[in-house]
Amino acid sequence: MSARRWRAAVVGHVEWVSFFDIDVALHPGAIARAGPGWSEAAGGGGMAAVELARLAGSCTLFTALGDDAVGRGIAAALQAHGVDVRAEWRPEPHRCGHTYVDPQGERTIVVIGPAQEPAAAAVDVADADVVYLCKGNADVVRAARAARVVCATARILPALQVAGVRLDVLVHSAEDPSERYTPGDLDPAPRLVATTEGAKGGRYRTDGGRRGRWEAAPLPGPVIDTYGAGDCFAAGLGFALARGDGVEEALQFAAGRGAAALSRRGAHGAR
Repeated sequence: MSARRWRAAVVGHVEWVSFFDIDVALHPGAIARAGPGWSEAAGGGGMAAVELARLAGSCTLFTALGDDAVGRGIAAALQAHGVDVRAEWRPEPHRCGHTYVDPQGERTIVVIGPAQEPAAAAVDVADADVVYLCKGNADVVRAARAARVVCATARILPALQVAGVRLDVLVHSAEDPSERYTPGDLDPAPRLVATTEGAKGGRYRTDGGRRGRWEAAPLPGPVIDTYGAGDCFAAGLGFALARGDGVEEALQFAAGRGAAALSRRGAHGAR
């Protein structure tokens, strides 16, 4: 997609996720019937790393993996997508999950076990043009700040608050309570805060007080699966800013990456 070889990295967690298409939307007491399932290396770090590999030609993922068949399978699966996996191997079993996708493409995710995250000493992004940060403690956040452009998710807001570093971009969803963010939650304030609003697009605010909106991008096809669209949006936004796009241009580019994810089946569209 770009003539220059951009250096991209992700710091975060990966899960081995089994996907199932089900015949009804889930609600309390529902009984759903599933078709044949399939499994992929997914989770926030896995999604963003594959997306950045698409955009930049390659991506380095700093993560932790269980030293078991699942963890080793994750490393091999992501490497097949152009991701250079830099993993700390942990003795505990690797985290797994199940995702159920209803006929409207909405997903319900069940994860099993705690998310594994890398230690700060293992994170080396000093030569990276862009890093997406989706899991880690305050020391990991400080280590990630060595990259030229740092984009983070509000899902790790407590760690970001303790770290006290300036982010280039913070991405959060107006519709997801786990990504709640209000101005003043971070000091120093991020240079750009992008608030996604699903099919309505979203709004942004800069630390200089500039505000605006972006429109949702046209879908390249029907909505198949909402899994990972937010992480693809965030990865695309960080990449576009790193290559020099203006704020509005970068947000619209990122909206297109999120829209593309909605039209893929599963994590990476391999099925």
